[in-house]
Amino acid sequence: MMGLRFTVPALMLFCAVSLQAQTSDEKTLDRIFDETMNNGEAYDNLHVLCKQIGHRLAGSPQADMAVRWSFALLQTYGFDSVWLHPVTVPHWVRGEKEYGEILNVAKVNILALGGSISTPVDGITEEVIEVRDFDHLKELGPEKIKGKIVFFNYPFPQNVVNSFEGYGEAGPYRWHGPSDASAMGAKAVLIRSVGSAHDDFAHTGSTTFASGVPKIPCAALSAIDADLLSATLQGNTNTLFKMILNCKMLDSVQSYNVIAEMRGSQFPNEIIVVGGHLDSWDVGEGAHDDGAGCMQSVEVLRTLKAAGIQPKRTIRCILYMNEENGNMGGKTYGKYAERSKTEKHIAALESDAGGFSPRGFSMDSALLHAANIQPLIKMMEQYGVYQFSEGHGGTDIGPLEKAGTHLIGLVPDSQRYMDLHHTENDVFEQVHIRELHMGAAVMAMMCWYLSEYGVQ
Repeated sequence: MMGLRFTVPALMLFCAVSLQAQTSDEKTLDRIFDETMNNGEAYDNLHVLCKQIGHRLAGSPQADMAVRWSFALLQTYGFDSVWLHPVTVPHWVRGEKEYGEILNVAKVNILALGGSISTPVDGITEEVIEVRDFDHLKELGPEKIKGKIVFFNYPFPQNVVNSFEGYGEAGPYRWHGPSDASAMGAKAVLIRSVGSAHDDFAHTGSTTFASGVPKIPCAALSAIDADLLSATLQGNTNTLFKMILNCKMLDSVQSYNVIAEMRGSQFPNEIIVVGGHLDSWDVGEGAHDDGAGCMQSVEVLRTLKAAGIQPKRTIRCILYMNEENGNMGGKTYGKYAERSKTEKHIAALESDAGGFSPRGFSMDSALLHAANIQPLIKMMEQYGVYQFSEGHGGTDIGPLEKAGTHLIGLVPDSQRYMDLHHTENDVFEQVHIRELHMGAAVMAMMCWYLSEYGVQ
């Protein structure tokens, strides 16, 4: 009993000292965390964006609706300013659902790649030639490629820790594989979907053609159907494939970045940007890519305002338009920032890697090693955020680099993102409320800290 009498007061004294030792910054981070996790609205806002608006390819009526809805949403929060920033965007349309068939074997699931042209009305039916990689394409040469449908069957690498590394390795077969094949005379291109799952969801995404190279129809096969086509080719090298695509590029249209801000109390002309891209591909609901990042960015401002935390520097939320097939929103805003005579964009944070559990932040080397960032890195460990590394900030914010802006990307857990990326399966039901709000909370912490101390 005597030991207990001494232990309890000692424990109480230890707790009191620990509480007193908590710094003002740590208390502010706790306030931010508590407000977002207890009262966060990002998940409910994302539900509206996904279920009442849906997918939002730039130039589409849904993209226009998303602009009008998000503008009205931001106005309801009473931020210091809310406005629309005009952007001219491309307008590619998919048209009627694609048709794909391994002739006399099976109908297969294909999705036209963004930027593809249509086939003739009755489609293309040609012999398929399987290509393992770009070296194999060069080895085959124009004499074996000309007039055929080239099938790039490059599997998504699984021996990577971060799935974005796998995307970087397999992605080029979508980005410029059709152009390379067209330059050798290919009539059309199929690619194995750039995705980490083995399922029947085809993945769309942009492709580009080099200057002077004829545009040809190109589409992605689901992983399961890619395996079927490959197996069929092993048994019959003269396999024919039929594809019908109805896509086309229309005239560019007027759209907008949607912007809101909390003005800084001491340095209002020093700007910290936080954002994601409001557009999505025209399949699924664009939940993780990038409705999640947009609603997290709105939540950053909502949280700080609701918690009564006034930033010293201006925090500006930007919902960018047209990241998926042109990045005109990012480019247009980047030019504005570069030319501004009154504003200095000191940092920009983007969330465009999914609404999964936050693990850390990637950033440019100068910011990563800045002296005043080191205390924040240490304080964030208690929130499960520990992966601070040099790396990519984000496509939308990339053009801000020319304005001397430090670029930061939220790094969530990456293991399931490439299963859903650019597919029909990127829907609201794939998003978890705690993961989404945890990401928003740590984004708010980063933005507040930068607004408090700048970059030194």
